[in-house]
Amino acid sequence: MACTAEGVAAALRAAAEVIAEHRTELVDLDRAIGDADHGENLSRGFTAIVSALETAVPETPAGVVKLAATTLISKVGGAAGPLYGTAFLRASAKLGDAAELDVPLLLDALRAALEGVQARGKAVGGDATMVDALIPAISAAEGAADGTIADVLTAAADGADRGAESTVDLVPRKGRASYLGERAVGHMDPGARSTALLLRAFAEAAR
Repeated sequence: MACTAEGVAAALRAAAEVIAEHRTELVDLDRAIGDADHGENLSRGFTAIVSALETAVPETPAGVVKLAATTLISKVGGAAGPLYGTAFLRASAKLGDAAELDVPLLLDALRAALEGVQARGKAVGGDATMVDALIPAISAAEGAADGTIADVLTAAADGADRGAESTVDLVPRKGRASYLGERAVGHMDPGARSTALLLRAFAEAAR
């Protein structure tokens, strides 16, 4: 079953609720190894996305995703705005002018999102960043390609959960956490955690 622009908008609204619920958790994760602003910044960004969608929902899935991208880039400070904004922007470009989102388009968009994050943040797997959640998320999503959009997103969320957990044992090589070196081991990367939360919210919305 394909997903319309309104379905994508509903998924973003659901994601905003989840980020608001986990704002304090993300702040605490970032306080341990960063500057404690990840939860606040992301919550502000998704609140702004919901406000923008209340004004008007774009006609295509790509339009909705691009609206999210431009809102995050303009409203969110720190690393989260540029990284998530670029991810959504690259994803929207892959969706083109399609009236509905289907599984092949979703997989293309997820791959493009990862490429965007890596191009912007210059991180690779093992650097203890959101990339460590995205790589296993996309691998798991590709393994579920014969299923529905909900199946693909659920697999992606499961993969992202595993990836986020893996950052606990890694020495960060990018971002503010990298300054701590070995002292950051034992702490989950907040960007990896928020990536997993967003994918889980999208999966639940798709169901």
